[in-house]
Amino acid sequence: MEYLGQVLFLLLLVVGFGFFIKNIKKLIRNIKLGRDIDRTDNSSARWKNMIRVALGQSKMVKRPIPAILHIFVYAGFVIINIEMLEIIVDGLFGTHRAFSFLGAGYNALIGIFEVLAFLVIFGVVVFWIRRNVIKLKRFNQPEMEGWAKRDANNIIYIETTLMCFFLIMNAADYYLQGINHTHYTAVGSFPISSLISPIFEGVNPATVAFVERFCWWAHIAGVMVFMNYLYYSKHLHIFLAFPNTYYANLKPQGEFNNLESVKKEVSLMMDPNADPYAAPVEPVGEPEKFGAQDVMDLNWVQLLNAYSCTECGRCTSSCPQNTTGKKLSPRKIMMSTRDRLEDVSKILDANNGKFVDDGKTLLNDYITPEELWACNTCNACVEECPIDISPLSIIMDMRRFLVMEQSAAPVELNNMMQNVENNAAPWQYNQMDRLNWKDEN
Repeated sequence: MEYLGQVLFLLLLVVGFGFFIKNIKKLIRNIKLGRDIDRTDNSSARWKNMIRVALGQSKMVKRPIPAILHIFVYAGFVIINIEMLEIIVDGLFGTHRAFSFLGAGYNALIGIFEVLAFLVIFGVVVFWIRRNVIKLKRFNQPEMEGWAKRDANNIIYIETTLMCFFLIMNAADYYLQGINHTHYTAVGSFPISSLISPIFEGVNPATVAFVERFCWWAHIAGVMVFMNYLYYSKHLHIFLAFPNTYYANLKPQGEFNNLESVKKEVSLMMDPNADPYAAPVEPVGEPEKFGAQDVMDLNWVQLLNAYSCTECGRCTSSCPQNTTGKKLSPRKIMMSTRDRLEDVSKILDANNGKFVDDGKTLLNDYITPEELWACNTCNACVEECPIDISPLSIIMDMRRFLVMEQSAAPVELNNMMQNVENNAAPWQYNQMDRLNWKDEN
């Protein structure tokens, strides 16, 4: 029985990290379903972008109030979990506050952790009020009903609970240190929990010690649960924001990629030395699909984008088409892509890694042509995203499929392209009249 606690703690770590690794492997498999794309160029610029955007949160400051609150929660939650190292050591070796030998440095760390824990609680409470009391418009769009709304609130409740366990654990520890109960020696600095500890006045020390141990176990168990909940949550961006910003498109916004097969055909048409009667070279393997109909037709960076989406709604609130009542919501584009990818993942899990057609595709079943054609390609969504996600790239690839594979462009666009082909201009007039404007007064 002497080592029962340590054995249970080891079992908790094995189960927690085991499920976490399993989810990470599934995540990587799903992202790799996308087409290959080379994003290994200019590594120095990519590292700088990741440090500036993901770590430095440079794009968050455009909206200062949520930016400050997010920094409280982000910095607090990440830094406080440094204490997980001490908890793991204590749990495995049966010690208590194993790092207290650091002396004044340890006191400073615990004090910083406590202040940050309080700021995390303050931040998430304000976030909850903004979502559920003030009901900001960008948090109450149609795509945010159901699971998306519950998920956002679940994160708030979990983070608040974990920070409360942390502070109550310290408050009980501080009280027991004050009365020299058993092994609770005076270590650490407790600027916040010392204000809570008076609630234990007059309580049996054994009961206070039970509360301290209960909160200790609840905190580590809660962290394990939260770590595995992330895969199913919008908070997966805690991990994915870093690779997402590293592999982001560094080209100027508005510069669209050209299809290689089309470029070759146009180059051949413009080559005066090319033989117009030469037989075309047949492609090896399956013919290239133009654009994207399903998630497997997107590239892996776009799928990484879908999993990285924070669902903050900045893209949608800045979209001029959405603000004028059009059906388009860039956030919904990313959420629908992730939903489809998860449905494909379930099919793979049920069929030993083999995809079995379920009669659905990303286009039409998850994202409608009406949404796609509402976009005016202004790049506002890309500019606003705090972690460099590009809903526009997905929209453009799906538009390409509609136009080049299904000839399903709107009538107005078909007329424009026909005029360009026949008249070398978007307007329907004779080519001989193209310069008439210069004679006008």
